Amino acid sequence: MKNRGKGSLYTRLVSGVLFPIHEKLKGHDTVRVRKEMEKSQWLKPAEIITIQLENLRHFLYEVGLHVPFYRDLFAKLNFSSSKIAELEDLQQLPLTDKSFIRTHLEQLKSDHTAGLSRFNTGGSSGEPLIFYIGKNRISHDVAAKWRATRWWNVDLGDPEIVVWGSPIELGAQDRVRQLRDKVIRTRLLPAFEMSEPKLDAFIREIRNMRPKMLFGYPSALSLIASHAQRRSIVMNDLGIKTAFVTSERLYDYQREKIETVFGCPVANGYGGRDAGFIAHQCPSGGMHITAEDLIVEIIDGDGKVLPTGEAGEIVVTHLATNEFPFIRYRTGDVGILSDEFCPCGRGLPLLKEIQGRSTDFVVAHDGTVLHGLALIYTLRDLPGIAEFKIIQESRERTRVQIIKEDGYRQECETLINSAFKKRLGEEVRIDIEYLGEISKEKSGKYRYVVSHVNTNSHPQSTAI
Repeated sequence: MKNRGKGSLYTRLVSGVLFPIHEKLKGHDTVRVRKEMEKSQWLKPAEIITIQLENLRHFLYEVGLHVPFYRDLFAKLNFSSSKIAELEDLQQLPLTDKSFIRTHLEQLKSDHTAGLSRFNTGGSSGEPLIFYIGKNRISHDVAAKWRATRWWNVDLGDPEIVVWGSPIELGAQDRVRQLRDKVIRTRLLPAFEMSEPKLDAFIREIRNMRPKMLFGYPSALSLIASHAQRRSIVMNDLGIKTAFVTSERLYDYQREKIETVFGCPVANGYGGRDAGFIAHQCPSGGMHITAEDLIVEIIDGDGKVLPTGEAGEIVVTHLATNEFPFIRYRTGDVGILSDEFCPCGRGLPLLKEIQGRSTDFVVAHDGTVLHGLALIYTLRDLPGIAEFKIIQESRERTRVQIIKEDGYRQECETLINSAFKKRLGEEVRIDIEYLGEISKEKSGKYRYVVSHVNTNSHPQSTAI
């Protein structure tokens, strides 16, 4: 109890003093936004819609004034933010997607901002995307994630293990970032390589740190849990309160495995670097949409908005992106909106179901299990690749399907071969195929990694 008291005091210091100072120095308004969100989440649904409508009008006013593409479009359509009477009026504007952003990248930058940060993502469709995010968007996304974390009785400053694979996290470990992570008690474990020695080391790290929360891909956390079971290592005695998962579809068997082994509930999250922090699960089970910042629509294959309760593609408008707007942005994921009210009492709208976002593991020639993202990141930053798909036929052969666009260079083949062989093994044959179209799954989505390799240590590495 004495140690817990010290931890609680330190957590309050980080959450209430140190992290706010950190955000203020970076020019972020995170603390104010989070506090406002913690009030607005308890409003009635109709009151939250009013907030959305006010935020939408202001957002579109700023976009129409300062973003060249939309300034021209609004003039052509005779569209004005002052004419927005209800959320459905947003449907007067066209849908957008990755291709749209790539085509109009410079025209989507506001002429009234500075200090945009460059981001990229492979996305669930396998289409590489470069885009920009301003400080306002960052503040809102961090605030939304922070609010959802606090739903589970954990906070910034509580010890945390993060199992992640993005080069942004893994490549930026300079002294300032290392110091920040040390202060807020966050430990990053790379999710790219899942060999048995690595899994053993991860388990030792988790046991030594005794974190209050885990954060990572559901596939990675469930793999660590399965490995602990095989090693007969007890992990439910560490005091872990919650395992937060995101970036992939969470399957029931993964949730059960993680909860059983670590002795804590799993909190599902849905979003992305491009679309933002869309929804998060509360302890009562509801997937709450971050409605103060996001308007979510569900559309059919023809782009028509579907009524609540019907499955279709998830489309988002992020109201904190006036510096580089995401308006009616097609995520490529399939989901269903709900008109139910969550027992937790929050008035935030709910996503009933989220489909898609499934990232496979691949298996190296020597049997090492790798997260599929280890290969994806090789492709997504290469110039001239419009779309791609990775198909692991066997431990000896992997196919890479590519749709080329302007800017692709033939030397990319050498880079792909070298990077893939470094991960999978020099003995592995890498076949690169250039296509005019990459076939979709029956769901209408792309699978950007498909592995046909079975292993005893990772049974879910086959195509899901």
